[in-house]
Amino acid sequence: MIAALYGVAAQINSWLFLPVFWLMQGTLFWALFVVGHDCGHGSFSKAKWLNNLIGHLAHTPILVPYHGWRISHRTHHANTGNIDTDESWYPIAEADYRAMSWIAKLVRFYGSLLAYPVYLFLRSPGRDGSHFLPSSALFRPSERRQVLTSTICWAAMVLVLIGLAIQFGPLFLLKYYVAPYLVFVVWLDLVTFLHHSDSEIPWYRNDDWHFLKGALSTIDRDYGWLNPIHHNIGTHVAHHIFLGIPHYHLKAATAAIKPVLGDYYRSSDEPIWRSFVRSYWACHFVPDQGSKVYYQPHPSYGKPWVD
Repeated sequence: MIAALYGVAAQINSWLFLPVFWLMQGTLFWALFVVGHDCGHGSFSKAKWLNNLIGHLAHTPILVPYHGWRISHRTHHANTGNIDTDESWYPIAEADYRAMSWIAKLVRFYGSLLAYPVYLFLRSPGRDGSHFLPSSALFRPSERRQVLTSTICWAAMVLVLIGLAIQFGPLFLLKYYVAPYLVFVVWLDLVTFLHHSDSEIPWYRNDDWHFLKGALSTIDRDYGWLNPIHHNIGTHVAHHIFLGIPHYHLKAATAAIKPVLGDYYRSSDEPIWRSFVRSYWACHFVPDQGSKVYYQPHPSYGKPWVD
């Protein structure tokens, strides 16, 4: 589908069509990421070598270092809902929020939908390491060769893009790669943010956390007609409880666990844009004290257009 869409865009070659192309191609980049995501969980195939091969083929073209990301994502799943050890989209304490400069708040809270490339290089605030460096504290010594392999693949893709810019000009690269890539980044940050950011989702500290509590500290979202395009990634509760379920079984798994979980299962049927606005303003910090805490809202939260 990605190759066909490139063919259509090249054939039409019109600036009037390009915005449509960017949205469509960026969405397909995001769907490709989800395939690599399944490979990282070992749920694409029972063969480890095939997971790694398809994972690289899916992630390298969209500038994701497969093994580096796979390992940090493993850390996220092993620590979901733990304020101190989760890998991404974890909250900060109120005192830390108050002490942040306006520039830091601007970057963390208002530039969040373009954060992913920065995250790959620097991880999240307060977490050391890089997804590209085999020596990073993220990785075990036995994993460093794998990380290096993915970094080399990533660098090769960057060289390909530089070659395209030299051959056809920077504008060509902007039109056919950079713009769709940015749409992909927004999709990735939007969906992962909404998986774990809601005023009704609890976060835990210290001994009050354990794996199942953390796995249930997420929420299913409905993306409407886009659900099958990005492989039903909104069915996130089942994914966190059972990491090895392939994306094409998540809907059936969700239907099976809902009666068992009862009130512990969280889902939202409101429009995605509305969920985003609500969480964007309501999820800024958590109380300084307490082992089970919830997001506290931004001071301006509560305007009628948000409610």
